[in-house]
Amino acid sequence: MTYQISLTTTRRNEFCDITNEIYRFIEQSGVSEGICTVFVPHTTAAVTINENADPDVTSDLLRKLASLIPQNDGYLHSEGNSDAHLKASLIGNSEQILIRSGKPLLGTWQGVYFTEFDGPRSRKVWISILGGETN
Repeated sequence: MTYQISLTTTRRNEFCDITNEIYRFIEQSGVSEGICTVFVPHTTAAVTINENADPDVTSDLLRKLASLIPQNDGYLHSEGNSDAHLKASLIGNSEQILIRSGKPLLGTWQGVYFTEFDGPRSRKVWISILGGETN
């Protein structure tokens, strides 16, 4: 089963928590044991799993990425978004989450984030759920 999340980002760099959507799609799928793949089909955006209890964590991540990969650093790419491509490549375009008892097997403090590095834009996230057992 494949699902899609459509979202519109509001800043050039931001983390968007999509954890609740992941829970909802897994529940809709009826899969009790399996794997959920989260895929971002963009070259200047990514997906990651990280702490979702303290919003300072995502702020710190964005701040550190900006210091490591500045927006203007003599890049050759003519669109002016090379930093976004670099950040997206470092974070990655997919995550896999185990499903157990019809729920994503995430740690207590973990959340799933769509990460924007070239916004604001309209974006998509694809969710694929595979499982051998259904509810």
